[in-house]
Amino acid sequence: MNDFMAARSQMALSLGFHIVFSCIGMVMPFFMAVAHFLWLRTGNVNYKNVAKAWSKGVAIFFATGAVSGTVLSFELGLLWPTFMKHAGPIFGMPFSLEGTAFFIEAIALGFFLYGWDKFNRWFHWVTGVVVGVSGIVSGILVVAANSWMNSPSGFDYVNGQYINIDPIKAMFNRGWFSQSLHMTIAAFAATGFAVAGIHALMILRKTNVGFHATSFKIAAIFGVVAALLQPVSGDISAKFVARTQPAKLAAMEAHFNTEKNAALIIGGVPDVKNKQVNYAVKLPGMLSFMIHGTTDSTVKGLDKIPVQNQPPVSVTHYAFQIMVALGMLMMGVGLLYLFAIFKKRDWLTKAWFLKIFVAATPLGFLAVEAGWTVTEVGRQPWIIQGVMRTADAVTPMPGIAYSFYLFTAVYFTLALAVIFLLNRQIKMVPVLYDVEPAKPAHA
Repeated sequence: MNDFMAARSQMALSLGFHIVFSCIGMVMPFFMAVAHFLWLRTGNVNYKNVAKAWSKGVAIFFATGAVSGTVLSFELGLLWPTFMKHAGPIFGMPFSLEGTAFFIEAIALGFFLYGWDKFNRWFHWVTGVVVGVSGIVSGILVVAANSWMNSPSGFDYVNGQYINIDPIKAMFNRGWFSQSLHMTIAAFAATGFAVAGIHALMILRKTNVGFHATSFKIAAIFGVVAALLQPVSGDISAKFVARTQPAKLAAMEAHFNTEKNAALIIGGVPDVKNKQVNYAVKLPGMLSFMIHGTTDSTVKGLDKIPVQNQPPVSVTHYAFQIMVALGMLMMGVGLLYLFAIFKKRDWLTKAWFLKIFVAATPLGFLAVEAGWTVTEVGRQPWIIQGVMRTADAVTPMPGIAYSFYLFTAVYFTLALAVIFLLNRQIKMVPVLYDVEPAKPAHA
């Protein structure tokens, strides 16, 4: 492995690891605040127990996210010094503001964790809400910085110089809204399904059913609603990519030839050498219609993109197909859940129904990882779209491969530690909390 690929692999590993904790850190505080609010309104101790238990999980993921996020910040400077030299003054503002949001989140989380029976009950709840709002704002700011890389603005590039810098315009670039919306909804869907799946498993094991049924209900509702909204944000994002990054769209769809009435490709194995897709289901005109609103419109293919500017087609296409397929599966589970709530409430306690949610536990995070693969690999060979190539931004320092191996071991160890802590936390539920007798789900 050469140093360039090692640097990219290390960054991909760090981002892929951190994004899971970022999603959970953005969303779990809202679950916690909802459970807390329901306890204040109803007096049902199960809601209080759920809020307390989830706050412990929030603390674990907050600490892990802080560590992995700090590593990412250092890696930007260590692995990509040329990029940071020029890009730092332009898109540094969202990172600075993200640090402020993180600081507020840390203070509010401390108030919430140690404020039980010490603060006014509603003030205590507000501190939990602040944790959630700060987490969402923090995530949006980081995504805004990433969207700048896909849609650079706020500067003029003249004779190799970055001049007329406008940090506000850079932060609110053309892509920040669509990308932030898509990522935020994805975080709610992924975390909702993951949390619901874990609690569904505990219900199946008949362990503290009242506690876990309450937890399952809150998480499932968030996850289902987000999964059903995600196609809307996906459509907005796809249309934006079509306008600003036609090479990425062409790679996502393995669309080799510019044409009218372009077909939407489902599945398939791209044959880059022969510029065709084998074993795919093709829906004539649908790609043109989805992008431009009419089947007669022309969709730009890879044949109009210089070879040296084309992203890796197979990786981008497969990642996109995986993301869409998992999103559709989550939508299917969501529709089944809504049908059960309104028409077949007895399904909610059936083993087969809960097993569906257990099976769906990892789907959201797999979709998030696939989506980030599309975003990052689909932008190649650019680190700043159309301005700076990734190969020109990498550090000249040798031995990056050893750094990659070391970080892989560190992240693997950190993942095991998180799994151990969460498993221990789940097992200690009946010890830590006065759990009410078992109740059926959605009673």
